[in-house]
Amino acid sequence: MPSECADHLASGAADLGIVPVIEVQRQGLDIIPGCGIACRGPVRSILLVSKVAPEKIQTLATDVGSRTSVVLTRILLQHLHGAEPRLISMAPDLNRMLEAADAALVIGDAAMRIQPETLPYYVRDLGEQWVEWTGLPMVFAVWAGRPETIPFAATLRASLDYGLANMDSIVAEESKARGFTPQVVRDYLTRNVSFDIGPREQQGMARYLDLAVQWL
Repeated sequence: MPSECADHLASGAADLGIVPVIEVQRQGLDIIPGCGIACRGPVRSILLVSKVAPEKIQTLATDVGSRTSVVLTRILLQHLHGAEPRLISMAPDLNRMLEAADAALVIGDAAMRIQPETLPYYVRDLGEQWVEWTGLPMVFAVWAGRPETIPFAATLRASLDYGLANMDSIVAEESKARGFTPQVVRDYLTRNVSFDIGPREQQGMARYLDLAVQWL
């Protein structure tokens, strides 16, 4: 997970990793340009689920593996709804999270297993909400490390290109391993997330980090 990669960088166990964007600022890392994890619309894997209207959220249960998404949630709740909830970090179990708090931030596979239309709660895709609000892509994770790791940019780009060219085998492997249908995995990897970090993504990342500074 990107959060684990960030911990390895912080401890010195690793020199390079795919890390949450928020950790770039916290650790003073150098971003390796060109590839990462972003969205230009609904991301599907980052959901806010609330028992109350967003402006009434006082407590928020957050996934222990989430970092960039936690701050994204705080930004959107504060600026769009005037809410500044107290955070409760816990395992990604929606029912238990909603027993402990007014709302839950669910990410990754746990979010992908939720069918928003079947829930009697307020549910919002936070990637989509960010793009609607700012008009910019949302960048969740980037390759980053110490200055001496920058020459790896070409290698990482080649790896990304290889993966994109072999999407069929990745979809087959990941759908089986994670228990999703091949179509869900394909849609996620080709429509929900983007792996190219270009000028627009860089603008979105800069906007996010400007807004996130109070939680660093």
